[in-house]
Amino acid sequence: MSSDASSSNSHLVKFRNAFLSGALLLAPLIVTIWAFRAVIDLIGGTFRPLYEHSLPDSLQGIPFLWDMVATVVVILLVTALGYFSNYVFGKYFFSIGERAIQRIPGVSAVYNSVKQIVSTFGSSNRNLFNKVVLVEFPRKGVWTLGFLTNKEQGEAQAVAKLESWTVFVPTTPNPTSGFLLVLPRSDIVELEMSVGDAMKMILSGGAVMPAWPAPAKVVTSH
Repeated sequence: MSSDASSSNSHLVKFRNAFLSGALLLAPLIVTIWAFRAVIDLIGGTFRPLYEHSLPDSLQGIPFLWDMVATVVVILLVTALGYFSNYVFGKYFFSIGERAIQRIPGVSAVYNSVKQIVSTFGSSNRNLFNKVVLVEFPRKGVWTLGFLTNKEQGEAQAVAKLESWTVFVPTTPNPTSGFLLVLPRSDIVELEMSVGDAMKMILSGGAVMPAWPAPAKVVTSH
């Protein structure tokens, strides 16, 4: 008799554990459905009466469908309003903030410099400087970092009667100003240094020195 009772209790324990495991698995789904239904009832149930009377009689018997439609429309309208406000009012307030910064002595100069740097070396001009080079400038024996900007042969190169490339030599620490040089190909030394490392060196006035030899790039096979 006691053996039968123990077996029955064991089956009850297994049944209880299985039920609890299933309930735990279904709980997130049930809560999600309940929350979704509550949102539809709240939003759709509020706005559906505003247009339900204009629907054909054959379509008025499915209120849940129209609650869903009303909910989707309201969510889209709220999203459009948020996007519009961020785009329009965001630009408006940014313009006001920029004008306020421009009126602060000292701060305006720094702000304008940073803005010029971002504008010059931003994503729209990321291909402007494709190679770091070394040139003798402003005189022989003095080497200066520059950026190779073009290899095309135009009027200046034709007049010089040499294969010449154009090189931009930026100033330190504000690289948005500098010198445009048209140099013979033989006077330009191409470096392996990346554009990013060269910019760090220029902005820091030479305090930041890129590692040399450069770390080997890891090539991944696909």
